[in-house]
Amino acid sequence: MEHVSFLPLSRFAVCGGTHGNEMSGVYMVREMQRQKADRTGSVSVTSVLSNPPAVDACRRYMETDLNRCFTDALLSGPTTDDTPYELRRARELNAQLGPKGSREAVDLLCDIHNTTANMAVCLIFYSFDWIAIHIYKYIQSKMTSAPVRALCLNEPPSEAYSLESVGKHGIAIEVGPQPTGVVRGDIFNMVKEAVDLTIEWLQKFNSGSTFEGGEVEAYTPVGSVDYPRDPTTGEITAAIHPQLQDNDFKVLRPGDPVFQLFSGETVKHEGDDLYPLFVNECAYYEKKVAFKLTKKITVTLPSVGVKKD
Repeated sequence: MEHVSFLPLSRFAVCGGTHGNEMSGVYMVREMQRQKADRTGSVSVTSVLSNPPAVDACRRYMETDLNRCFTDALLSGPTTDDTPYELRRARELNAQLGPKGSREAVDLLCDIHNTTANMAVCLIFYSFDWIAIHIYKYIQSKMTSAPVRALCLNEPPSEAYSLESVGKHGIAIEVGPQPTGVVRGDIFNMVKEAVDLTIEWLQKFNSGSTFEGGEVEAYTPVGSVDYPRDPTTGEITAAIHPQLQDNDFKVLRPGDPVFQLFSGETVKHEGDDLYPLFVNECAYYEKKVAFKLTKKITVTLPSVGVKKD
């Protein structure tokens, strides 16, 4: 593949508290603000608490999920008395850190999340963003405290719904397992290391380093699976099977157990070999998602470097 050049990536935003009960990002942003960490070498850093009322209430959101409010259609719609708080806040964040798709947008936006699932460090980005994938490759090569994997979403830019899509380049750092409303030291350390390595990569990039191409493994969504439910009441009738629990990213083959019915029977996986993510994620009960299914892909990426004058 041909070498790809980019303008310097000098404006970096770190966001936390997009979901107000995911505490690693909340405390990461508060610590950055306490230390007044607004510049590191060639990189200016903006730290933002994304959803302050939800953080104060220690709730995922107040009226609607903020991290589903950043599509072009939602950002450009009218604001009325009935507009949910999170959609108003999304438009404020878009004005502060974007506007999405514009030259004025921050060069890289990193949004920090926690999951109750056993996913260790998972970087999430849209399509084939070479900058995001190179940062993932760099973090994966440097970080030894936990496995580092990537989830590549397929939505086109106009339909990208999460906060990191506001930047010219964007990454969500999803780290777990961590219960909602709790901060764990080991999980916080993983988040901090990932953010520090991202800044380190940006400084090297801006100083003229070339990052060689190659291949990386990633995962891409193919669907999701709901819990078995009573057809009359809609109530859940099973739990994640113990053999699946905590086994995010482990291949799921036909016949492998996925649910244990409360009546004692086992429900088995049918279909292709796939990889489960967000297994038994607390926040996805309301979305009727027991786990997401992905396939593993190999991404071939070009070398990248800063554009020369």
